[in-house]
Amino acid sequence: MRDLDVLILGGGAAGLMCAIEAGKRGRKVLVIDHAKRPADKIRISGGGRCNFTNLHCSPANFLSQNPRFCVSALKRYTQQDFLKLVESHRISWHEKTLGQLFCDESAKDIIQMLLAELEAAGGTLQLETEVMAVSKPDDRFSVATSKGPLRAKSLVVATGGPSIPKMGATGFAYELAKQFDLSLVTPRAALVPLTFSDANKELCSSLSGISVDAKVSFQKTTFREGLLFTHRGLSGPSILQISSYWQEGKPISVNLVPEADVFETLRSARQETPKQDLKTALGQLLPNRLVEALSQAFKLKGRLADQSDKVLRRAAEQLNRWQLTPVGTEGYRTAEVTLGGVDTRELSSKTLETSKVPGLYFIGEAVDVTGHLGGFNFQWAWSSGHAAGQVV
Repeated sequence: MRDLDVLILGGGAAGLMCAIEAGKRGRKVLVIDHAKRPADKIRISGGGRCNFTNLHCSPANFLSQNPRFCVSALKRYTQQDFLKLVESHRISWHEKTLGQLFCDESAKDIIQMLLAELEAAGGTLQLETEVMAVSKPDDRFSVATSKGPLRAKSLVVATGGPSIPKMGATGFAYELAKQFDLSLVTPRAALVPLTFSDANKELCSSLSGISVDAKVSFQKTTFREGLLFTHRGLSGPSILQISSYWQEGKPISVNLVPEADVFETLRSARQETPKQDLKTALGQLLPNRLVEALSQAFKLKGRLADQSDKVLRRAAEQLNRWQLTPVGTEGYRTAEVTLGGVDTRELSSKTLETSKVPGLYFIGEAVDVTGHLGGFNFQWAWSSGHAAGQVV
């Protein structure tokens, strides 16, 4: 039986960061993971370039039933701290839109950096290791694995949520939380495409592949980024962002022409070019294929001269404030993250340790802290892993 100071379940972003910090403190650390390779979510993120953090990261970029919970960890290990680490390994990077930072070369550079840091800190990573059972018979945790029994003073759960199951993601963290009588905030897929039925599904399907800049709103929350029509509904950054806020059975509002007041634009066009077709005027604002489909769906036709203010207002309403009610999401299969998880009321915001079970920690995506799209979830992994790594 191997005896450890710290056993970390999960060799992803949060788990590796925690192991590095604990190792630097002279702790005897082992990270185990059931996968063949470490950090597969890092590997595939950002189209293989890894959107590893965001320059504008702040607590306002996170959803949680306790919005203040993330403040402590984010303040003590910031995006600038992680950027210094990246630069110390001479990994070249670039900023895309909205403060998103990506590797110039490959996401594998971030994985290699973490593994090099882990080795330097004296930590060990053991892959292809299944956890069979976890218990705490005394002041130490006993963990039965497919490669033999382990004992540890501190047990850190960094196994993430069930999003992207094809990468081996599971709800293991939630099962363990329940075993130790910890409460959960009901998990659901987040940063995920929205699906529709009937006419809206047909319309989206017919426009599949078309992308536009759009403002998408749900109640008081609005995001302005790209929107993509798909065979099943809507995707693109603006839709993924709003999916974390959307509530079942309620509509979202889509502004397909955020740059313009469509009513004023059409009214001016009616004065200047009254013989122009309404569809032609709309073609100045949106891609022709989209105009064609929306004109049919919203019954927009005829010359501008023949359109009353009422008709132009109706057209503007449908383009500036298109109301759509999704039937659901594409689910965990394509979700980038999981909303909900281990209830933050069970954890210390400073250390991520559970109050009911001394020595048990939950970090990263397993916790009810979910970032916006754009590198925020990785920053939570680094910050929460760092916070736990200081004390385990």
